[in-house]
Amino acid sequence: MSMWLFITSLVITAFICNSPAYAYDNNPLQDICVAVNDSQASVFVNGKICKDPKLATPNDFFASGLNVRGNVAPGFGFYAKFVDVNNMPGLNTLGISIGRLDLEPLRFIPFHTHPRAAELITILEGTVLAGFLVPDPANFYRSRLFSKTLNPGDVFVFPQGLIHFQYNVGLKKAIFLATFNSQNPGIFMITSPNIASDLPILNDILAKGFQLNKTQIALLGKKFF
Repeated sequence: MSMWLFITSLVITAFICNSPAYAYDNNPLQDICVAVNDSQASVFVNGKICKDPKLATPNDFFASGLNVRGNVAPGFGFYAKFVDVNNMPGLNTLGISIGRLDLEPLRFIPFHTHPRAAELITILEGTVLAGFLVPDPANFYRSRLFSKTLNPGDVFVFPQGLIHFQYNVGLKKAIFLATFNSQNPGIFMITSPNIASDLPILNDILAKGFQLNKTQIALLGKKFF
């Protein structure tokens, strides 16, 4: 009986330790770890160096500016501003960050993913159609769409790494906050990095991947270069 309990405990422990729910930023091993840029250092915590705690200040844990819109994304009609470990160093090892998105009427934040975080959005103004895609295990070439039309006060979550989008379906500007369970969630736009990568991908490969011909790929590429 004791052996059975040991095996059961071992299986449960292995499941918990390997569960996707724990596959986010590492838990901190200290109270604070204010990030500091130091190219001479060789020890990193979540990609950043820890400042000596005695040198930390309240400003390390402070940021402002989410009351105004951020930088425009050319050609897409939305503005983005983020507070992450890169501009609030006190977030280092805490596993959280936040952003503000302003979306013009009938404009679209294209399909993208955040490789290191789930995203939770809270609508402040306007009406936003939000959705994400989940792969269909029964058919490799299909996905299941989860989408919802959101109004002020509504909250919607995108699971980590899944393709998602936001579309302003109203006639007024939409504003929402995006919170992430990572200090540096990252972003990967589905179309533009494939078309406009640093090392150009052969048009033959792009044409086959997007089910288009080379002329169409050339026209599509002009939108991203």
